[in-house]
Amino acid sequence: MADEEVEVSSEEQELFEHHRIVCDPGQSLIRLDKFLFDRLPHTSRNRVQDAARAGNVLVNGKAEKPSYKVKPKDEISIVLPYPVRDVELIPEDIPLKVLYEDEHILIIDKQAGLVVHPGHGNWTGTLVNALLFHFGKLPSSPNQPVPRPGLVHRLDKNTSGVMVIGKTEQALTHLALQFFERTNDRRYNALVWGDMPEEAGTIEGHIGRSYKDRTVMQVFHDGEHGKPAITHWSVLERFTYVCLVECKLETGRTHQIRAHMAWKGHPLFNDAEYGGDRVLKGTVFTKYKQFVENCFAMCPRQALHASMLEITHPATGERMRFESPLPPDMESLIAKWRAYANGPAMANLPEPDEPEA
Repeated sequence: MADEEVEVSSEEQELFEHHRIVCDPGQSLIRLDKFLFDRLPHTSRNRVQDAARAGNVLVNGKAEKPSYKVKPKDEISIVLPYPVRDVELIPEDIPLKVLYEDEHILIIDKQAGLVVHPGHGNWTGTLVNALLFHFGKLPSSPNQPVPRPGLVHRLDKNTSGVMVIGKTEQALTHLALQFFERTNDRRYNALVWGDMPEEAGTIEGHIGRSYKDRTVMQVFHDGEHGKPAITHWSVLERFTYVCLVECKLETGRTHQIRAHMAWKGHPLFNDAEYGGDRVLKGTVFTKYKQFVENCFAMCPRQALHASMLEITHPATGERMRFESPLPPDMESLIAKWRAYANGPAMANLPEPDEPEA
């Protein structure tokens, strides 16, 4: 009996599954696609073949075709896009800001407040419902009579910015491998509390569901819990009590930037789930408190925006870069902090690290 390890990233920002199978010493010589079809639940042979043709099936570290004959002790690795959950999805006419589209992929600029995938409490009004409406004219196939939008990553409900969607099974499979192997590039802009100690740095800490509150993520520094997570950050602009930073993800865990920054004592501005929705840095002045409250009202969400996504086109092999400017709420928020930090009142304020009374 072959040994199998399965890594499913359904709880992460990426939506793919990774299977690793080691063939036993008595394995008979059969086609690779049949071998995997017989062992992977809820996976069609065509889906396996598409993965192999996209280079997502490795045997002993080398990409192999569906016709490869499996041998004893072969180590097989396969990455598949996460299948659409078996729920009734209704197309909904929800406006989408399209940055780019062709027959293979769709790039959108997601608005804050839009849930990506249907789930508990959000079965309608999601990005998936919007995509079903947008893709209404897509041709169907025997394997997929109803066109389905292909998600390989997600953004939190209140995070805005660039997302890629695969329009074909082949494109989806190719994109899933890019996210799994981290060959893409993703950048985020975030306004965080406090004055960062350096101009740039890296945060490393395993991330997993909090034992106390399963709706948020926790950083585990012992390395025994959660999954490895790495966030690179650099300061773009300082406003004394808050900083605008750019974050580059090396991994894609759920709430990674939000959890990492909070762990380091710099929660995202107005991030209610991670303690950023109160005055954490600043003065005891009443006018300052009112200023912060006005900022919260101006941007009533965590100040996080996916500003750039760079991928390899799944059909042409072209390296493509897509950018999204800051949305109006974050643009106004940053302008307000910039004016405050540069204003004459700052000259008489206490040191930035003075605790708030």
